Amino acid sequence: MEEGGDRKLLVAVYHPQPDRAHALMAAIGAAGLAVQLLPQHVDGLRAWVDSCFDLLIVNPFLDWQEPFEFVRLARSIAGRRPLLVISDRDALGDRMKALGAGADDAVGWTDNLPEVLARIASLLRRSRIAAGQLGEGELRIDLIDRRVERAGRLIRLPLREFDLLANLARVPDRPVSRDALLRAVWRIDFDPGTNRVEVHMSRLRAKVDRGFDWPMLHTVKGRGYTLRSRPE
Repeated sequence: MEEGGDRKLLVAVYHPQPDRAHALMAAIGAAGLAVQLLPQHVDGLRAWVDSCFDLLIVNPFLDWQEPFEFVRLARSIAGRRPLLVISDRDALGDRMKALGAGADDAVGWTDNLPEVLARIASLLRRSRIAAGQLGEGELRIDLIDRRVERAGRLIRLPLREFDLLANLARVPDRPVSRDALLRAVWRIDFDPGTNRVEVHMSRLRAKVDRGFDWPMLHTVKGRGYTLRSRPE
């Protein structure tokens, strides 16, 4: 289930029961995917917004009074990326309501991890077909051929700069933190104390913005970087 190149697809998991969360994460990792456990505390939603994940898995049925409102919130955060809902109760009604609230798929937790992994693989496969193209406005990104155009002009980018741009383009007009970009592009879960993000962003700006009528790439003070889909 691994994407081409040196980047593994990243699955973000929200599950309030530690034993099951870690069992699920171990299975996902063994399948060749990167996996990130989202925080359970109140600041966890910021991590969702900042995360450059490819698929979001949530179990909203154990600690939320309104689980289907939780699914709607998760849908808004996932954006175009696939959302899989897990129901520990394995109730048909739960799965139907989760789908109605915006989930792309829903599965009961029956200790049948192969089925869960098969559904993850199916969602990622479909999303890669649907998301082979990224971009807003005059920006076009081909994820398969790693080709970038702005206003019809070809922009040649090395691997790191391409991945930076693609991760920002997945959530246009939304700030992405420096830490999230380190995780997504370099697979680093700690601050290495270097300016690698800043250096690559500077190079990326020089190629994506220079010579065009308005800048798409912006620094958001205290929050990271964003790709604007239209002029301010």
